Parts: sequence; C-alpha cells; structure tokens
Amino acid sequence: MLSRVCPILRHNRLCSTEAREMSRATLRLLQPHFLRSSPRTSLLNSANHLDVSSSNFSSLFRRRFHALRSTEGDYKLPKPSGRVFAQRREYRKTRRRAPKKKQELELIVSICIEEQLPGDLEIQNIAEMLRLNVPTAMKLAFDGLKDSKYKTRETDIEDLGGFENIELSVMLCNDDFICKLNKEWRGEDHATDVLSMSQHVPELKLPILMMGDIVISVDTAARQAAERGHTLLDEIRILMIHGLLHLLGFDHEISDEAEKEMEEEEELLLKSLGWKGKGLIQSAYDIERTAKPQPEKSDDRTKGDGLRLYKPKFSYIFCDMDGTLLNSKSQISEANAKALREAMLRGLKVVIATGKSRPGVINILKKANLTGCDGIVSESSPGVFIQGLLVYGRQGKEVYRGNLDRDVCRETCLYSLEHGIPLIAFSQDRCLTLFDHPLVDSLHTTYHEPKAEIISSVDRLIAESDIQKVIFMDTTEGVSSVIRPYWSEATGGRANVVQAQSDMLEIVPPGTSKGNGVKMLLNHLGVSPDEIMAIGDGENDIEMLELASLGVALSNGAEKTKAVADVIGVSNDQDGVADAIHRYAF
Repeated sequence: MLSRVCPILRHNRLCSTEAREMSRATLRLLQPHFLRSSPRTSLLNSANHLDVSSSNFSSLFRRRFHALRSTEGDYKLPKPSGRVFAQRREYRKTRRRAPKKKQELELIVSICIEEQLPGDLEIQNIAEMLRLNVPTAMKLAFDGLKDSKYKTRETDIEDLGGFENIELSVMLCNDDFICKLNKEWRGEDHATDVLSMSQHVPELKLPILMMGDIVISVDTAARQAAERGHTLLDEIRILMIHGLLHLLGFDHEISDEAEKEMEEEEELLLKSLGWKGKGLIQSAYDIERTAKPQPEKSDDRTKGDGLRLYKPKFSYIFCDMDGTLLNSKSQISEANAKALREAMLRGLKVVIATGKSRPGVINILKKANLTGCDGIVSESSPGVFIQGLLVYGRQGKEVYRGNLDRDVCRETCLYSLEHGIPLIAFSQDRCLTLFDHPLVDSLHTTYHEPKAEIISSVDRLIAESDIQKVIFMDTTEGVSSVIRPYWSEATGGRANVVQAQSDMLEIVPPGTSKGNGVKMLLNHLGVSPDEIMAIGDGENDIEMLELASLGVALSNGAEKTKAVADVIGVSNDQDGVADAIHRYAF
C-alpha cells in the first residue's frame, strides 16, 4: 500500500522488546482507488472529489487507479517503488504462506510513521497502542456489519467469510505530508486530519481483503486534541475510527441521511470501545455551533504540540539580539524564549551573533532561563560578539579577537571630549568611558551591557586594555547628520563605521562584520553555511544573512537588510524570531 509515497516512509521501531522481535514484511503496494476525508473538510470546507477513473467501474463518490496486473492467469502486485516496513505479531508475506485449513479470520495491521515525523517517544507509544487498538476496532466494526440496516453504506465489503485475512495500514504523518497527498489525489492544497484510501477491488475475488490505508496527521490531531480537551491518543483513535468507517463504505458527504448514519456508527464504536471523545462528525458540528468558521492553516505550528512534530531543516540558527530577538523595550518575549527552547529540544543549536558583549547577552537571557549549560549562551558556549570582533568556539574558548587601531581609539576619545558626545569603548567583557552621561547609563540599564567604568584620561583608557570597538551615542538626527558623515571621512580606511541602532554609531576595525565572525566560527565547528539559518534586522546583519542557507530579516529591519534577505518576517515586537523558527526552521 501507499506505493506512491513509500520511498519516504521509514521503519517504525517501536519501543517494547516484543515489538522489536516482530517479523518485518514488505507491504503489498497498491494505488488507492478512492479517497475520502474527514468532516473537518466536509463541514467547514466542502470536499470536491476528482474523477480519475481508469476502469469500467466508477461512481460519483469513487475513484479507481490501476492496481493489479495479470500474468499467466495469476494476479500479481506491481513492483513497489520503495519499501514500507511494519511491525505486527505474526505478520508474514501472504503470497509465500502455505495453504491452510479453514481457521479464524486473520487481521494483518501495519502501523507506519512517516519519516518526517521525529522520533518522539509519545508518537512511538501511540503507534504501539494502535497496534493493539486497531485490530480490536476492526473486529467490533465487522461485527456491526452483520444484519446492519444502514441504507446509505456501500456494501462492497459485506460477507467476510470468503477471505483468509484482512489487511489494513495506518500511517501517522504531519501536516506537510498529508497536504501533499490532498494536493496530489484530491486537488486541494491544504491539510486535513485524516484521509482514507481504499484498496478493495471486489470484482477480483481475492482471498485477501485489502482494505486500504488510513493516513492521520498527528500535527492536526494535536491541535484538535488541545481544542477539545483530550489527549493526542484519544484524538488519533477518533480519527482512526472515522477513517475505518469510510473504508467500510460509510460516506457522510453524499447526503444528510448518510451523515447521520455514519455519525451514529462513530458514536457507537467509540462507546463500545470505551474510548474518550466524541466522533469526528459530532465534534465538527460542535465547532460549527460554538465558533465562527476559521480558514485552515496547514502550517500553524504554534498551536497544539508546536515543533515536536517536525524535524529541523538546519543544524544551527544564528540570531541577532537588538532589534531581532529583543523587542523595542530590549526585552525577550516569552514566545521567543519558548520557541528557542523548543528548537533546542528538537536538536537545533542556537548561536547568538550580536554587536553586544558576552556579559550583556548573558544578563538579558538569564531572565528567560536561556543561559548556562542547557541554554543558548554561557561562558562555555560558542558565540559571535561585538560585531564579530570576539568569537568564542567550543567550551567558550576564544577563536578570534580583532582590535581597533590605537590611533583611531585616541582620535575618537578626543572627539568625544571636545564635543561632549558620550563614547563607550568595548574591551572584551568591560565597557569604558571618559565621563558620566545619561546615555552611557542607558547602555547598562536599557541594553544590559556591563556598567561603564569611568576612566580619568584618554591615555589611561587606551593603555587600560585592547579595545575592540567604540560607540558614539546621540540622538538619531545627531548620528545621521553629524557623527556618521564626519567619521566616515575621518577613519580614512583605518576603520569602518557600522550602525545597528539609529541612535548609535560604532567604529570598528576594517573588514569587521558579523558575517566574517560567523564564517570563522563555522570553520572552527566544521559546519557548512548550508546548515544554518540566520535571523537579523540591522545593516550589520547583511553579510550573515547572505552567508546563511536561509536569511530572515524582520520587518522592522533596515531596507538594505531586507533587500538581501531570503524572506522577511514579522517585526521584533510581534515575536519575529518565534514566528521565523516555526515557519522556516522545521
């Protein structure tokens, strides 16, 4: 089954010893000859079936694909384009099994996990439960077919006595995967919670009842479970029952009577099995009655279980601080902090690349519990600081340090004293200044940099330590109309001017950029730029965004920065980092 998608399925390795000892078998692979969706589609977004019939048999609500071919009078299955492995007690290849005497009908159930779902323990445990639950539900549903008085159910599956065994596949996937199935087989480019794809061809009179495939989006199931107040397992069971009834001939889409009959059977099965929750049709009715219809969002990963159901596309995220991770109040939002924690739990490494000092970053992120060995920054973690002039690698050891020319340092200090414009010199983990000023204080109180030490003279400040960069602080107008034009000329190629904030101008060594700092760190770590995603806003982020496989500029960023970015995200005051991680990192 699922022959068109099986190359991207992976072997579901369940947790128990019993499961590991089960035999593996290649599933018989067939194309679906009809496909149905859940009432979430039919009630809120009416489904349109495409008629792609390729045989003499067709009906309004069925679609047939070529499934079998005949060779010397015997039916053979098409050669699979890939392998799908399932684990089920006593599962074996039916074609190779020796004929046996009449015995109890054998149910062969395969539970598959699509490869894009991460190896999450809860999902594996749910798959293990389904291995037990699905056969039980099938038996109960088959018993309900006997002497049933349903008028709308198609009766292709009626007498089970003519079959030796019955096969059914249940696959767990995410929204992206089920969206592709919808687009390919139904012509609808959106995700649904469950799809049913029948493989049964009654005219062939096979000894095997190949019921087909039930495909369930764990992503959508997680959101619906959160909305309806029950567990993910409860919701997946409900979706499985709905898909199973479709395969048994129920179809809520053809008429009101058919909808009522399928709803009754859903509720009856769930009650008989003792499972929590309402049937999918009844739940959809409840949504219609209590809420306005909302457009489907196939990529809303901020709800339900968030990123847990996705695999990372990258190995690293390099993220700027001011104007990016921090909002306009220089604070990190809970949404951004949560997204970073989720990303790290899913295996992504987050590296800060900023114009700030390392102590300044630690001071801010400590409040969000993002520091230390389990956080994204510490004195023993990699990072790019002070515009790439201080680069720390494994165990936080210094990889690179760039220093400003001492003559340029002297000239900037003299300019500061002469014009009364506050200046802060960055010297590794220290900030130095020549006089007290409210703007100097704001660098500590607002931007959380180390409190500036007042040095009594220019000569002493320069002799104090190596200086990586200096910052002039003034009004936005003063920086743009006076300070920047002057120092763009005065440096004379001995230094560069960089502007990350509108009210600050930075003087840095020539060739300085975060992009170069990120390059040096990647070389140190042995990581390719193709493995990274970068998020920034300022002109000082341009090289970093250009270097990354995916560069995201936030909407509040500089126009030059947005011009080179691959995508433009929402602003830093709208949790832009969290939004970018949810949309693009997985």
